[in-house]
Amino acid sequence: MEIMKQVVEFFSPFYILMLAGFLGYEIIGRVPVILHTPLMSGTNFVHGIVVVGAMVALGQAQTPMEQFWGFIAVLMGAGNAVGGFFVTERMLEMFKSSKGQEK
Repeated sequence: MEIMKQVVEFFSPFYILMLAGFLGYEIIGRVPVILHTPLMSGTNFVHGIVVVGAMVALGQAQTPMEQFWGFIAVLMGAGNAVGGFFVTERMLEMFKSSKGQEK
């Protein structure tokens, strides 16, 4: 019985990750094109919160393994947030009129 408990505890985060990925894909796939730019702005905000949470987790890490994964979380979260801002900026450029550029 103890083995089953350990197996469930080990695979639970993977199950949650797969469920979150599938759910995110399904939700984002149904968003109309016109709403993608505001949605990107909202997700950039959420990624900022994720980075802060990762920094808090890294600050409370005690073992080298926890510190390693905390560092990876901060690095990937920051990269995701910065990349999101670049994508949002590029999408906003598509909405600008070309009349002002001709002068």
